[in-house]
Amino acid sequence: MRRFLLVLLLIVLAAGAGAAWWLHAPLRLPGGQAVELEIEPGTAPRRVAQAVAQAGVQVQPRWLWLWFRISGKDRQIRAGNYEITQGTTPYELLQKLVRGEQSLSTVTLVEGWTFRQVRQALAQAQQLKDDTAAMDDAAIMAALERAGVAPEGRFFPDTYAYAKGSSDLAVLRRALHAMDRHLDAAWALRAPDTPLKSADQVLILASIVEKETGRAEDRAQIAGVFTNRLRRGMLLQTDPTVIYGLGEAFDGNLRKRDLQADTPWNTYTRAGLPPTPIAMPGKAALLAAVQPAPTKALYFVARGDGTSHFSATLDEHNRAVNRYQRGRK
Repeated sequence: MRRFLLVLLLIVLAAGAGAAWWLHAPLRLPGGQAVELEIEPGTAPRRVAQAVAQAGVQVQPRWLWLWFRISGKDRQIRAGNYEITQGTTPYELLQKLVRGEQSLSTVTLVEGWTFRQVRQALAQAQQLKDDTAAMDDAAIMAALERAGVAPEGRFFPDTYAYAKGSSDLAVLRRALHAMDRHLDAAWALRAPDTPLKSADQVLILASIVEKETGRAEDRAQIAGVFTNRLRRGMLLQTDPTVIYGLGEAFDGNLRKRDLQADTPWNTYTRAGLPPTPIAMPGKAALLAAVQPAPTKALYFVARGDGTSHFSATLDEHNRAVNRYQRGRK
Protein backbone atom coordinates (compact mmCIF):
# COMPACT_ATOMS: atom_id res chain seq x y z
CA MET A 1 0.00 0.00 0.00
CA ARG A 2 2.83 2.36 0.85
CA ARG A 3 4.44 1.68 -2.50
CA PHE A 4 1.14 2.37 -4.28
CA LEU A 5 0.68 5.68 -2.45
CA LEU A 6 4.25 6.67 -3.25
CA VAL A 7 3.77 5.93 -6.94
CA LEU A 8 0.49 7.88 -6.93
CA LEU A 9 2.16 10.84 -5.25
CA LEU A 10 4.95 10.81 -7.82
CA ILE A 11 2.42 10.74 -10.64
CA VAL A 12 0.55 13.71 -9.15
CA LEU A 13 3.75 15.66 -8.65
CA ALA A 14 4.90 14.88 -12.18
CA ALA A 15 1.55 15.94 -13.58
CA GLY A 16 1.70 19.15 -11.59
CA ALA A 17 5.22 19.88 -12.76
CA GLY A 18 4.21 19.11 -16.33
CA ALA A 19 1.20 21.42 -16.10
CA ALA A 20 3.35 24.20 -14.64
CA TRP A 21 5.88 23.73 -17.43
CA TRP A 22 3.13 23.81 -20.08
CA LEU A 23 1.58 26.97 -18.64
CA HIS A 24 4.86 28.86 -18.91
CA ALA A 25 6.18 27.38 -22.14
CA PRO A 26 5.88 29.64 -25.25
CA LEU A 27 3.07 28.68 -27.59
CA ARG A 28 4.20 27.46 -31.00
CA LEU A 29 3.19 29.84 -33.78
CA PRO A 30 3.13 29.11 -37.52
CA GLY A 31 6.52 30.13 -38.92
CA GLY A 32 7.22 32.00 -35.71
CA GLN A 33 4.95 34.81 -36.93
CA ALA A 34 2.39 36.68 -34.83
CA VAL A 35 -1.17 35.38 -35.06
CA GLU A 36 -4.35 37.47 -35.09
CA LEU A 37 -7.22 36.23 -32.95
CA GLU A 38 -10.76 37.58 -33.18
CA ILE A 39 -13.25 36.83 -30.40
CA GLU A 40 -16.85 37.77 -31.04
CA PRO A 41 -19.08 38.95 -28.17
CA GLY A 42 -20.75 36.02 -26.39
CA THR A 43 -18.16 33.42 -27.48
CA ALA A 44 -18.02 30.52 -24.99
CA PRO A 45 -14.61 29.75 -23.40
CA ARG A 46 -14.44 26.37 -25.18
CA ARG A 47 -14.97 28.16 -28.51
CA VAL A 48 -12.26 30.67 -27.59
CA ALA A 49 -9.80 27.82 -27.10
CA GLN A 50 -10.81 26.36 -30.46
CA ALA A 51 -10.46 29.77 -32.11
CA VAL A 52 -6.87 30.02 -30.84
CA ALA A 53 -6.00 26.73 -32.53
CA GLN A 54 -7.91 27.63 -35.70
CA ALA A 55 -5.96 30.91 -35.90
CA GLY A 56 -2.79 28.84 -36.34
CA VAL A 57 -1.44 28.38 -32.82
CA GLN A 58 -0.16 24.83 -32.37
CA VAL A 59 -1.98 23.96 -29.15
CA GLN A 60 -4.47 21.32 -28.05
CA PRO A 61 -7.77 23.25 -27.59
CA ARG A 62 -8.94 20.82 -24.89
CA TRP A 63 -5.94 21.57 -22.68
CA LEU A 64 -6.27 25.30 -23.27
CA TRP A 65 -9.96 25.23 -22.37
CA LEU A 66 -9.18 23.17 -19.25
CA TRP A 67 -6.67 25.86 -18.22
CA PHE A 68 -9.31 28.53 -18.72
CA ARG A 69 -11.71 26.57 -16.47
CA ILE A 70 -9.19 25.76 -13.72
CA SER A 71 -8.05 29.39 -13.56
CA GLY A 72 -11.57 30.50 -12.63
CA LYS A 73 -11.30 33.31 -15.18
CA ASP A 74 -12.93 31.61 -18.14
CA ARG A 75 -16.02 33.83 -17.92
CA GLN A 76 -13.90 36.98 -17.74
CA ILE A 77 -12.49 36.61 -21.27
CA ARG A 78 -13.32 39.72 -23.29
CA ALA A 79 -14.38 39.96 -26.90
CA GLY A 80 -12.05 41.81 -29.25
CA ASN A 81 -9.17 41.52 -31.69
CA TYR A 82 -5.91 40.25 -30.29
CA GLU A 83 -2.38 39.59 -31.48
CA ILE A 84 -0.57 36.51 -30.17
CA THR A 85 3.13 37.21 -30.50
CA GLN A 86 6.21 35.01 -30.40
CA GLY A 87 7.01 33.95 -26.82
CA THR A 88 3.44 34.19 -25.50
CA THR A 89 2.66 31.42 -23.00
CA PRO A 90 -0.77 29.92 -22.18
CA TYR A 91 -0.64 31.77 -18.85
CA GLU A 92 0.11 35.11 -20.55
CA LEU A 93 -2.51 34.50 -23.23
CA LEU A 94 -5.27 34.15 -20.65
CA GLN A 95 -4.11 37.33 -18.87
CA LYS A 96 -4.21 39.19 -22.19
CA LEU A 97 -7.73 37.94 -22.95
CA VAL A 98 -9.01 38.78 -19.48
CA ARG A 99 -7.48 42.28 -19.47
CA GLY A 100 -8.74 42.94 -22.98
CA GLU A 101 -5.30 43.82 -24.34
CA GLN A 102 -6.39 44.06 -27.95
CA SER A 103 -4.13 44.60 -30.94
CA LEU A 104 -4.53 48.19 -32.01
CA SER A 105 -4.02 50.24 -35.15
CA THR A 106 -3.69 54.02 -35.24
CA VAL A 107 -4.83 56.90 -37.42
CA THR A 108 -3.37 60.40 -37.22
CA LEU A 109 -5.39 63.57 -37.75
CA VAL A 110 -3.06 66.47 -38.55
CA GLU A 111 -3.22 70.10 -37.43
CA GLY A 112 -4.53 72.30 -40.22
CA TRP A 113 -6.47 69.54 -41.98
CA THR A 114 -9.97 70.19 -43.25
CA PHE A 115 -12.83 67.82 -42.48
CA ARG A 116 -12.60 66.52 -46.04
CA GLN A 117 -9.01 65.46 -45.35
CA VAL A 118 -10.09 63.88 -42.06
CA ARG A 119 -12.68 61.78 -43.88
CA GLN A 120 -10.10 60.69 -46.45
CA ALA A 121 -7.69 59.61 -43.71
CA LEU A 122 -10.35 57.59 -41.92
CA ALA A 123 -11.46 55.94 -45.17
CA GLN A 124 -7.87 54.85 -45.83
CA ALA A 125 -7.13 53.69 -42.27
CA GLN A 126 -6.43 49.97 -42.01
CA GLN A 127 -9.05 47.73 -40.43
CA LEU A 128 -11.36 50.65 -39.60
CA LYS A 129 -15.02 50.27 -40.57
CA ASP A 130 -16.08 53.06 -42.93
CA ASP A 131 -19.54 53.51 -41.46
CA THR A 132 -19.67 57.13 -42.67
CA ALA A 133 -19.05 56.25 -46.33
CA ALA A 134 -22.66 56.83 -47.34
CA MET A 135 -23.19 59.80 -45.02
CA ASP A 136 -22.87 63.48 -45.85
CA ASP A 137 -21.32 65.85 -43.33
CA ALA A 138 -24.67 66.77 -41.80
CA ALA A 139 -25.60 63.13 -41.27
CA ILE A 140 -22.26 62.46 -39.59
CA MET A 141 -22.76 65.32 -37.14
CA ALA A 142 -26.29 64.11 -36.42
CA ALA A 143 -24.93 60.63 -35.69
CA LEU A 144 -22.48 62.28 -33.28
CA GLU A 145 -25.40 64.09 -31.60
CA ARG A 146 -24.34 67.49 -32.92
CA ALA A 147 -27.08 68.02 -35.48
CA GLY A 148 -26.88 71.39 -37.20
CA VAL A 149 -23.24 71.98 -36.21
CA ALA A 150 -20.70 72.35 -39.04
CA PRO A 151 -18.00 69.66 -38.72
CA GLU A 152 -15.10 71.86 -39.80
CA GLY A 153 -12.55 72.30 -37.04
CA ARG A 154 -14.59 70.34 -34.49
CA PHE A 155 -12.19 67.40 -34.17
CA PHE A 156 -8.94 67.54 -32.25
CA PRO A 157 -5.81 66.68 -34.26
CA ASP A 158 -4.01 63.76 -32.61
CA THR A 159 -3.12 60.10 -33.09
CA TYR A 160 -5.98 57.77 -32.18
CA ALA A 161 -5.63 54.05 -31.48
CA TYR A 162 -8.47 51.67 -32.30
CA ALA A 163 -9.15 47.95 -32.38
CA LYS A 164 -9.65 46.08 -35.65
CA GLY A 165 -13.20 46.44 -36.85
CA SER A 166 -13.91 49.62 -34.90
CA SER A 167 -16.17 52.21 -36.49
CA ASP A 168 -14.81 55.46 -37.89
CA LEU A 169 -17.70 57.12 -36.05
CA ALA A 170 -16.13 55.95 -32.78
CA VAL A 171 -12.84 57.62 -33.70
CA LEU A 172 -14.64 60.80 -34.71
CA ARG A 173 -16.57 60.81 -31.44
CA ARG A 174 -13.34 60.62 -29.45
CA ALA A 175 -11.76 63.40 -31.52
CA LEU A 176 -14.89 65.53 -31.10
CA HIS A 177 -14.88 65.15 -27.33
CA ALA A 178 -11.13 65.82 -27.22
CA MET A 179 -11.67 69.12 -29.03
CA ASP A 180 -14.47 69.97 -26.61
CA ARG A 181 -12.08 69.52 -23.70
CA HIS A 182 -9.23 71.50 -25.24
CA LEU A 183 -11.55 74.28 -26.36
CA ASP A 184 -13.16 74.57 -22.92
CA ALA A 185 -9.69 74.70 -21.33
CA ALA A 186 -8.58 77.44 -23.74
CA TRP A 187 -11.74 79.49 -23.20
CA ALA A 188 -11.14 79.37 -19.45
CA LEU A 189 -7.67 80.88 -20.01
CA ARG A 190 -8.83 83.74 -22.25
CA ALA A 191 -7.32 87.18 -21.76
CA PRO A 192 -9.71 89.59 -19.99
CA ASP A 193 -9.67 92.03 -22.91
CA THR A 194 -10.21 89.50 -25.70
CA PRO A 195 -12.65 90.64 -28.41
CA LEU A 196 -13.81 87.03 -28.81
CA LYS A 197 -17.34 86.52 -27.52
CA SER A 198 -17.56 82.73 -27.29
CA ALA A 199 -15.61 79.50 -27.40
CA ASP A 200 -16.85 79.00 -30.96
CA GLN A 201 -15.16 82.24 -31.97
CA VAL A 202 -11.95 80.99 -30.34
CA LEU A 203 -12.15 77.88 -32.49
CA ILE A 204 -12.64 79.94 -35.66
CA LEU A 205 -9.75 82.31 -34.93
CA ALA A 206 -7.50 79.42 -33.87
CA SER A 207 -8.16 77.68 -37.19
CA ILE A 208 -7.03 80.80 -39.06
CA VAL A 209 -3.93 81.11 -36.88
CA GLU A 210 -3.17 77.43 -37.55
CA LYS A 211 -3.30 77.93 -41.33
CA GLU A 212 -1.31 81.18 -41.28
CA THR A 213 1.54 80.00 -39.04
CA GLY A 214 4.73 78.86 -40.75
CA ARG A 215 6.92 78.81 -37.65
CA ALA A 216 5.70 77.99 -34.16
CA GLU A 217 7.42 81.03 -32.66
CA ASP A 218 5.24 83.36 -34.78
CA ARG A 219 1.91 81.83 -33.73
CA ALA A 220 1.09 84.14 -30.81
CA GLN A 221 2.20 87.19 -32.81
CA ILE A 222 -0.08 86.24 -35.69
CA ALA A 223 -2.94 85.81 -33.24
CA GLY A 224 -2.06 89.27 -31.91
CA VAL A 225 -2.41 90.83 -35.37
CA PHE A 226 -5.87 89.34 -35.92
CA THR A 227 -6.94 90.29 -32.40
CA ASN A 228 -5.87 93.89 -33.02
CA ARG A 229 -7.80 93.95 -36.27
CA LEU A 230 -10.94 92.56 -34.63
CA ARG A 231 -10.73 95.22 -31.93
CA ARG A 232 -10.50 97.99 -34.54
CA GLY A 233 -13.18 96.57 -36.80
CA MET A 234 -10.67 96.06 -39.63
CA LEU A 235 -11.08 93.38 -42.25
CA LEU A 236 -8.97 90.33 -41.38
CA GLN A 237 -7.86 89.95 -45.03
CA THR A 238 -6.38 86.48 -44.60
CA ASP A 239 -5.84 84.33 -47.70
CA PRO A 240 -6.58 80.91 -46.11
CA THR A 241 -10.20 81.91 -45.49
CA VAL A 242 -10.58 82.89 -49.16
CA ILE A 243 -9.06 79.60 -50.26
CA TYR A 244 -11.42 77.70 -47.96
CA GLY A 245 -14.40 79.57 -49.42
CA LEU A 246 -13.34 78.63 -52.94
CA GLY A 247 -13.44 74.96 -52.02
CA GLU A 248 -12.59 72.54 -54.81
CA ALA A 249 -12.55 75.43 -57.28
CA PHE A 250 -9.19 76.53 -55.88
CA ASP A 251 -6.44 75.40 -58.26
CA GLY A 252 -3.46 76.32 -56.09
CA ASN A 253 -3.07 79.83 -57.50
CA LEU A 254 -4.83 82.62 -55.59
CA ARG A 255 -5.70 85.48 -57.95
CA LYS A 256 -6.94 89.03 -57.44
CA ARG A 257 -10.36 88.06 -58.72
CA ASP A 258 -10.52 85.37 -56.03
CA LEU A 259 -9.94 87.99 -53.35
CA GLN A 260 -12.81 90.01 -54.78
CA ALA A 261 -15.21 87.07 -55.19
CA ASP A 262 -17.54 87.25 -52.20
CA THR A 263 -18.19 84.10 -50.14
CA PRO A 264 -19.14 83.79 -46.46
CA TRP A 265 -15.45 83.00 -45.78
CA ASN A 266 -13.90 85.84 -47.78
CA THR A 267 -12.36 88.08 -45.13
CA TYR A 268 -11.41 90.62 -47.81
CA THR A 269 -15.07 91.31 -48.54
CA ARG A 270 -16.68 90.57 -45.16
CA ALA A 271 -15.86 91.98 -41.74
CA GLY A 272 -15.25 89.93 -38.63
CA LEU A 273 -14.68 86.20 -38.34
CA PRO A 274 -15.98 83.75 -40.95
CA PRO A 275 -19.03 81.66 -40.03
CA THR A 276 -17.08 78.45 -39.30
CA PRO A 277 -13.53 77.32 -38.67
CA ILE A 278 -11.51 76.61 -41.80
CA ALA A 279 -9.42 73.73 -40.44
CA MET A 280 -8.54 71.79 -37.29
CA PRO A 281 -6.45 73.88 -34.89
CA GLY A 282 -4.07 72.23 -32.47
CA LYS A 283 -3.64 73.03 -28.78
CA ALA A 284 -0.99 75.71 -29.41
CA ALA A 285 -3.23 77.59 -31.87
CA LEU A 286 -6.15 77.47 -29.41
CA LEU A 287 -3.97 78.96 -26.67
CA ALA A 288 -2.61 81.62 -29.03
CA ALA A 289 -6.14 82.68 -29.93
CA VAL A 290 -7.05 83.33 -26.28
CA GLN A 291 -3.64 84.61 -25.19
CA PRO A 292 -2.20 86.50 -28.19
CA ALA A 293 1.15 88.22 -27.96
CA PRO A 294 0.97 91.88 -26.92
CA THR A 295 1.80 93.70 -30.15
CA LYS A 296 0.95 96.85 -32.08
CA ALA A 297 1.26 95.00 -35.38
CA LEU A 298 -1.70 95.08 -37.75
CA TYR A 299 -0.02 93.38 -40.72
CA PHE A 300 2.33 90.51 -41.47
CA VAL A 301 3.88 89.04 -44.58
CA ALA A 302 5.72 85.78 -45.18
CA ARG A 303 9.47 86.13 -45.55
CA GLY A 304 9.76 82.96 -47.61
CA ASP A 305 11.60 80.95 -44.97
CA GLY A 306 8.55 80.05 -42.89
CA THR A 307 8.76 83.13 -40.68
CA SER A 308 6.75 86.33 -40.95
CA HIS A 309 7.57 90.03 -40.87
CA PHE A 310 5.20 92.06 -38.68
CA SER A 311 4.33 95.71 -39.23
CA ALA A 312 2.38 98.29 -37.25
CA THR A 313 1.71 100.62 -40.23
CA LEU A 314 0.56 100.13 -43.79
CA ASP A 315 3.65 101.91 -45.17
CA GLU A 316 5.94 99.55 -43.31
CA HIS A 317 3.89 96.59 -44.46
CA ASN A 318 4.05 97.69 -48.11
CA ARG A 319 7.82 97.96 -47.88
CA ALA A 320 7.95 94.45 -46.41
CA VAL A 321 5.75 93.12 -49.19
CA ASN A 322 8.04 94.70 -51.80
CA ARG A 323 11.06 93.19 -50.14
CA TYR A 324 9.85 89.69 -49.40
CA GLN A 325 7.15 89.09 -52.01
CA ARG A 326 8.24 91.17 -54.99
CA GLY A 327 12.00 91.01 -54.55
CA ARG A 328 12.48 94.75 -54.35
CA LYS A 329 14.78 96.63 -51.94
